[in-house]
Amino acid sequence: MVRTPKKKISKKITDLRTRLWPDLSPDDLWHRNVYDGFTSVPRTMPLIMNIIDDLAPGSKRTSMTYLALWGQAFDEMYVSLQNADELAFHSGYTGQRAVRSWKERMRELAKLGFIRIAAGTAGEFSHAVILNPHFAIRRLHAAGTPGLTAAAYNALVERGIAIGAEDMNVPLPEEREEAAEAAK
Repeated sequence: MVRTPKKKISKKITDLRTRLWPDLSPDDLWHRNVYDGFTSVPRTMPLIMNIIDDLAPGSKRTSMTYLALWGQAFDEMYVSLQNADELAFHSGYTGQRAVRSWKERMRELAKLGFIRIAAGTAGEFSHAVILNPHFAIRRLHAAGTPGLTAAAYNALVERGIAIGAEDMNVPLPEEREEAAEAAK
């Protein structure tokens, strides 16, 4: 596969943007290299969030909890859960049941394989790590998990191919371990 250099693609997009909005100042745009407070997000995040909500029982907005966690993470994909009230609010939960609702969604994300939770000084929910969402969805698909439709999964695969998301194609970690064991 021949890849177009990122600088060349960026220039094409910038040129198009300038033609479409000639009065737009670059200062009006948010740019991750100029302003602090950013994290990398997969370009497939909207599809990931839809899949999470499809898998959540009883039409619960579990994807907002996932996105709020992602917004707290850096490249290490670790999130301190010490302030459950704040995390619940960032996830869209308010009122007396906010933390309880947030914890329910956290348990569901862990059950589905999108995150792992570890206990600590804040109790059961003290630490979290965000796992590769493409791997999580591939595992759910392989397991035939109810709620994960062929249309949603295929849309994720299509988008992954379009953006060059290699993690949609590489062996899963457990598959690599099995292959290594078999080679011994």
